[in-house]
Formats: sequence, C-alpha cells, structure tokens
Amino acid sequence: MITVLRKRLSCMLIITFLALFPVRLEGFSLQKTIDHTVLSHVRSLIKKHIIEAGSPPQITINGEPIYATFMLEIFYKRKDFQPAWVINEIKLGQAHHLVEMIETSYLEGLTPDHYHLRTIKALLSEVHENRNKKAPQDPEKLFDLDLLLTDAFLLLGCHFSAGCVNPVTVEAEWFTKQGKLDAAAVLEIALRENRIKDTLQGLLPPQDSYAKLKQALSAYRKIAIKGGWPSIPQGPSLKIGFRDERIIPLRQRLILSGHLDLDDNVPTVTFDSALENAVKKFQKLHGLDTDGVVGPSTLKALNASAEARARQIELNLERMRWIYRDLGQRYITVNIADFTLDLVENNKKKLSMKVVVGKPFWHTPVFSDKMTYIVLNPSWNVPHSIAVEETIPKIKKDPDYLVKQNMKILKDWSEDEEEIDPNSIDWQSLDVRNFQYRFRQEPGPLNPLGSIKFVFPNEFGVYLHDTPSKKLFAKSVRSFSHGCIRLEKPIDLAEYLLNDSPDWTREKLLTEIGTGKEQKIRLPKPVDIHILYLTAWVDDNGLLHFRDDIYGRDERLDKSLRKNPPRALTEKSL
Repeated sequence: MITVLRKRLSCMLIITFLALFPVRLEGFSLQKTIDHTVLSHVRSLIKKHIIEAGSPPQITINGEPIYATFMLEIFYKRKDFQPAWVINEIKLGQAHHLVEMIETSYLEGLTPDHYHLRTIKALLSEVHENRNKKAPQDPEKLFDLDLLLTDAFLLLGCHFSAGCVNPVTVEAEWFTKQGKLDAAAVLEIALRENRIKDTLQGLLPPQDSYAKLKQALSAYRKIAIKGGWPSIPQGPSLKIGFRDERIIPLRQRLILSGHLDLDDNVPTVTFDSALENAVKKFQKLHGLDTDGVVGPSTLKALNASAEARARQIELNLERMRWIYRDLGQRYITVNIADFTLDLVENNKKKLSMKVVVGKPFWHTPVFSDKMTYIVLNPSWNVPHSIAVEETIPKIKKDPDYLVKQNMKILKDWSEDEEEIDPNSIDWQSLDVRNFQYRFRQEPGPLNPLGSIKFVFPNEFGVYLHDTPSKKLFAKSVRSFSHGCIRLEKPIDLAEYLLNDSPDWTREKLLTEIGTGKEQKIRLPKPVDIHILYLTAWVDDNGLLHFRDDIYGRDERLDKSLRKNPPRALTEKSL
C-alpha cells in the first residue's frame, strides 16, 4: 500500500513539475537552465546598474538608452534584481515572441527600431550560438539582453495601450485621460504564464474600427510600393460632359483607390456619368461637397499621394491608441475633423448629427469625460477672453448694446453675485488689463447657446449646445465656434439621453423650453463623451474616410512620431 502511494505521489510531482515547466520538444529534453554562477553575476550587474542609475535614472546599454527606467527599476526590484529572460530556454523563447511583436509593430504604424530590435536580435543570436557550441555564456551580454528585452516590452506595452507620445506635450490641445498601466506587473504575469505575445496583443485597442484602419494601412502601403496612383495635372474644373486628356489619369487614380469600379471604366477622355458617380463617392469619403465636379479642393485631395495617405492613417492609429480603450456601453463621440457627433449604445450607432466646432484659432480641445446634466434655456456666462476682445469694443461703439442683447453685467464670477448698473461704468477706460466683471446673457432667441446645453464638467469649460445659427450646418467645413460644440439636433439628443426618465418626453422638453425658464435636469445615468480628432478612419460599412487637418495637428504629430522615444519615461507615461 505504501509503495502504491509513493508511486502515485511521484506521478503527481512529475505532472506538477511538467505543468509548471513545460517540456521542450526539440531533442525531447527538459528546459535548459543557464549556469547558476553566471545568473548570479547577471543579477549583480542588474542591481549595480539600477542602484547607480541616479535620479532621474539613466541607463545605457551598448550605446542605446533605456527608456522605461522608472518602470524597469520597479520590475527588477520586485524580482530582487533577478534576471527575467535569460534564465532558461523557455524564457528565451518568450524573448523571440517579443522580437516577433516588435517586428510586426510596423503593422500598427510604429517604428520597430525604436524598441532595440537590431541589438536584441544580435544578442539573442550570440546566446544561441554559444549554447550550440556549448561555450560559456558571457554575463555582460546576458545582462545587456535582459535589460533591453525588459525595456522593449515596457515601451511597446506603453505604446500599444496609450500611444507612442504624450498627447499633452505633442499637441497642446490633447488632454486625454489615460488609464494607468502597471506595465511592470503586466510583464511579470506575462513571463510567469509564458504569454508575452498574447499579452501585448491584448493591450491594443479592441475596437473593430482600429483593426479596420490597420487593414487600410496595409492596403495603402501596397499601393504605394507599386508606385501609387498618377497625379492629375492642374487645369479647369472637370465635370460631366467635358472632354479633357486629364480624365485618363483621373480614371486611373479613382480605380487604384477603389472609388471607380473596373467594370465602369471606359478608356475615353469624356467625363461620363459613371465617372461622376465615382467622383461623388470620393468627395463624400473626403468630406467635400458632393457635386461631382473636380474643382480645386477635390483635385488637391485626389493628388495626395498614396504614401501621404498611408502616413495619415498611421497618425490616426496613434490617436486611437490614445483614447480607444473602454469607451463605455453608451457613449457619445464628437469627431472635430469631421464635424459630426455619434451616439453609440451596445456597439450600435443610435443617433448622428452635424456639429460646429472651434475656429482654427479657437481650437476645440480633445478629451474624455462624463456628461452628467442638461440645462434648458441656459444663460450664457461670456468667457473673459470673448468679453474683452469682442463684447467691450461693441459696447464702446453702442452704449445700448447690453440692453439689445439681453445681457447683464455682474460684479465678479461668484455664483450669486450682484448685478451692476452699466451706466455706472466708464466703458472707455476698460480693456484686457483692468476688466474684472462678468457678462451674462439671459435665455432667449439671441442667446448663442440656444434652448439647451449638455454639460460634462471639465477644466476647459467646453460643452455641447443648441444654436440660433442653423445655417452653418449646411456648410461642409464647420469650424466657427469659440471652442464649444454646437449641435444640429439638440432636442433629439436630449430625448435619447432622457429615455430612462418617463416624465421627460419630447413634448415635455419642448413645453419646458417654451416657458423660457432656466432649468437643470440631471441625467439618470452619466454618459461617457469622447471628443476626438480623427482625420482618417473606417466607418461601419468598411469605407475609408479622410478629412482635412483643419487645426494643423497632423504635421506636429508626424514630427513627434519620427523622433526617438524620450530619454526616461515616467510612471505616468506607462
């Protein structure tokens, strides 16, 4: 009986051992472990370099800087400075999976050389060569390899989960609130479970829209490699019925980008109806007036090269990595560059509308927040900058301006501050240096906020609102505001957001607006709202869209992405 129990116990121990330490099939041998003395030396090197790294920590390996020094220090301290990758064949196998992920980061629009790729591959090759020759491993080389692998994972994990660059420092208007990632803990678990590849893939945005845009990048890169599409010479506008030699390269251009079907192509210099439909499709997908005429704006969009469009896609994959995590079960997105708002619930678009965004010199900021309440018949507290730059000059020209605009002047920005008689103020003496008052425009037809506003308290003072200037929605480019976002269909949005409140029907909303009384309505459930700036994306029908860079952000982001990562990433960066 005792013998049987011993056999069973031995069997269980073997099974447990194999579960914890998988068999390497090559040669049917168990994992090979690096010599303990060598690993002890590697540990000493890791500890020495981290302790002596200084503050902020700086470590250089083979002339290459370690970027994620703060998180790397946390990672190795948790391991008591033990090496993570060079301890045996299994972990070195995980290192090869990391190399594979670095190489394929090109498909995400990233630069593989930013992740120590060449040096890591050279060191891995040397380690395997020594193993095959049964030569002793060099502790210095193992130390180099271990730290570079760790840094590469931390850096790539950071970039996959939150983007390559800090949105705040690259573009002053980007203030996305990124969730904190304990990259050291993520790496520790990935190594323990031998899931480096799966872990990194899981850090990428999970939305189909990201995957579809990545596919579009691959397609446009292939077009560029094959020579791209022909440029269409400058000349008079082209439209249906016209005959022009430039129509031949126009057809080729639209075929290569998928806007004109081969079956509809006729080798003629005449602008026919099939070509007009293709131009209209192109215009719609580029945010242009869909008149079917190849005028200056359409010609400029057509002559953007395949390489330029591929780079534009890369920039927007980066922007998606900044913000495309858990968008919420029910959420609102506003794409500034497209001048549109979408409300999505359970991954289905429930409502869409046009919006007006900030002028190029009054940029609408980009951030995520939660909408918590609605205000009917809102009054408008005129921002200080607008007051001193626009309102005061108008008052100086017309002393009755405040009365005509149904505006009051208050002593300061306190909630219940007293009203001041405008006749008691020497308006001619006021300017940006000494203006301390507050203008408030009362509810009514002249109020620029219209009949309703949607509030998500934020540091920028930005909100969604109605507008009396409905004509602006007919324009294809709608950047006219001072930063807030004007809505084409505000009542539709309010009705949908309040559908969990039976008392607030559409009729009730319109009745309360009709009273002219300012009223605050708290939403039954806060709603996530994401203000975005995407100049390239793929829609729900799989169609690729491009938009003009109205704020000039693409160029600044492009320059930043071409640089090497910053010398030392902080905990907040990761």
